[in-house]
Amino acid sequence: MSENKTIQALFDSFSSDKLQLPNRTVMAPMTRGFSPNGVPGEDVAAYYRRRAEHNVGLIITEGTGIDHPASVSGDSIPLFHGEASLEGWKRVVDQVHEAGGKIAPQLWHVGMTRNKGDLPNEEALPVGPSGFTLDGEPVTDPLTESEVEQLVEAYAKAASEAKRLGFDAIELHGAHGYLIDQFFWEQTNKRTDRYGGDLVKRTQFAVDIIKACRLEVGPEFPIIFRFSQWKMSDYKAQLAKTPEELEQFLQPLVEAGVDIFHCSTRRFWEPAFEGSDLNLAGWTKKLTGKPVISVGSVGLSGEFTSFTNADTTSLDGLVEKLEEEEFDLIAIGRSLLQDPAWVEKVENGQADDLLPFDKSSLTKLY
Repeated sequence: MSENKTIQALFDSFSSDKLQLPNRTVMAPMTRGFSPNGVPGEDVAAYYRRRAEHNVGLIITEGTGIDHPASVSGDSIPLFHGEASLEGWKRVVDQVHEAGGKIAPQLWHVGMTRNKGDLPNEEALPVGPSGFTLDGEPVTDPLTESEVEQLVEAYAKAASEAKRLGFDAIELHGAHGYLIDQFFWEQTNKRTDRYGGDLVKRTQFAVDIIKACRLEVGPEFPIIFRFSQWKMSDYKAQLAKTPEELEQFLQPLVEAGVDIFHCSTRRFWEPAFEGSDLNLAGWTKKLTGKPVISVGSVGLSGEFTSFTNADTTSLDGLVEKLEEEEFDLIAIGRSLLQDPAWVEKVENGQADDLLPFDKSSLTKLY
């Protein structure tokens, strides 16, 4: 990794009406699967604490399952309900705060990406707007309206617990083809009721969730919303094919109460639409006026979805976009997975000491 001309923009403080951070760095949410029976233990608390000790501005946790029997796939994915799991998350919050950090849980439901028979609830069928997988295969019946309303309540309950436990914000996972995103995407949402229709109407599930969460957490608690164009099954998918469509999609979410948008891309430097250098976060900020988090292969020579080894690389392009205020915050994934001190090393000019990503780090809690 070459020395950057200046990295000051990365370490300017951030202040919005509901969230203040010491710098512009965010730990990206990354599923780890180190929580047996859905309970994050002392090792998970220490894992997040290490990032706070080394000056990460905001930590967003791995995806955590809301209170629904089919919310996750796997019995080592952390849950965000039940006494033991919530006590585990309380330890995480306390450890991060003790180290001077700030943290938000990512509230998650995997929807139709879950397979029949998956743990922790083998009998629970996957659920989605129309019962289709991301590949268009019919698996289960569409959710009834009452079932949709129960899911909305489960998100709101998780938001309430997050505030009670002392988290600094919440993030709603509306990206990558999981449940909320399945309502957005026309390939998986064929509904003809209030939760289906055109792109704007397909935001209704998310709108209901955001509003319900806002009622639980009050007006001053930050709600972050993560969305993406790409899906796990289709990296070239587009919810919005033009800036005009993106504006139509985002407006209901803004009106519902989103404070910060987390705009997930595979490579932060790639333009979202032809004719402009702005990435997805840049367009989202321009269209909504809301603060935005960008993300995608930061500090590494390979895109994050490959999950192979990758060398460190210059941050000049990132710093330039921050200086131009294209986006406000930048989420760092694999670089922080491998090296808890990544942010501190960058700040102190220790580029030569940064650890290159090795896929073996996926099997450990560094």
